[in-house]
Amino acid sequence: MPRDSRTPLIQKIAKQAHITFKGWKPSANGDNKLFAEQQGELVSLVTTVRAADLKIAPRKSNSSTGAAELQSPPVTYMHICETEVFSMGVFLLRSGASIPLHDHPGMNGMLKVLYGKVSVRCLDKLENSLSVGSAPSQPEPPLALYQTSSLRRSVLRSVVELSETSGPCLLTPLRDNLHQIDTVEGPAAFLDILAPPYNPDDGRDCHYYKVLQTVSQVGPEGKSNEEQQGEEKEKQEETWLLEIPQPEDFWCGGEPYPGPAVSF
Repeated sequence: MPRDSRTPLIQKIAKQAHITFKGWKPSANGDNKLFAEQQGELVSLVTTVRAADLKIAPRKSNSSTGAAELQSPPVTYMHICETEVFSMGVFLLRSGASIPLHDHPGMNGMLKVLYGKVSVRCLDKLENSLSVGSAPSQPEPPLALYQTSSLRRSVLRSVVELSETSGPCLLTPLRDNLHQIDTVEGPAAFLDILAPPYNPDDGRDCHYYKVLQTVSQVGPEGKSNEEQQGEEKEKQEETWLLEIPQPEDFWCGGEPYPGPAVSF
C-alpha cells in the first residue's frame, strides 16, 4: 500500500488504460462484461485527475490581440505517452479556441477537463444511404456536384458543458464518435485518451466535417429553426455533414509535458 500511494495518478491511469484496451475489439464493445468493469475502473481514476497532478498551471485569459498571439496556435498538445494500445496527452486551448468537428474511426476515447470549461457537441454518422434525391435540399451555400460524395447523414447526440469537476466524456466507435470542442469563458485544458491511437495506415485517420444548413432551416432573421425552437428539439433531429479539409484557422502546436513520466 505505501508503494502504491507514491505512484503518480497519471501512471495509474496509463496502466489501467493499457489493461482496459489491450485486446479490445469493436465487436466486444458493450457486450463484454469484463471490458465494462475495466472501463469503469479507468473512468473512476480519470474522474479524480486535476491539473496539479500533471504539474500544469491553469492559463490566464490574454486580452492582447497582437501579431504574436494571432500567429500562435489556438491549440497546443502535450504528449504523455503512446503505445499500440492507446495514446494519452493534454490539449490546451486558448480563450475562444475551438477544435473543429472531427471523427475517431474505430476508436474509443475519454476526455477529462483539467481546468476551465468546454462545450462538447457530439454527433454520430448514420448509415450512408445517399442516393439520387436523398441529398439535402437547397443547402446554403449550394454544393458543387463533386461534393455530394463527401456528404454524410448524422444525428446530434448531445451538447454538454464540462468543467474540472465534471466526469470524463466518453466516445466509442458507434456512439458520440464525432465531436466539436469549444472553450467557454476563457482558456481550458483536458486530458485526452484514445484507444487505439490515430493511425492512417490502419484506417484511423482524422476527418473534419461541416454541418450543413438548408434554406428551409433558415428563418427570416437568419436564425435556424432549431435555434428558434430550442436546443432540445435540435438534439433529436438528423442533419447532414460535409467532409472538409482541416480548417485553415485551426492548427495544433506542441509543448513539453511537465508532469510525472509514464513507463510500462
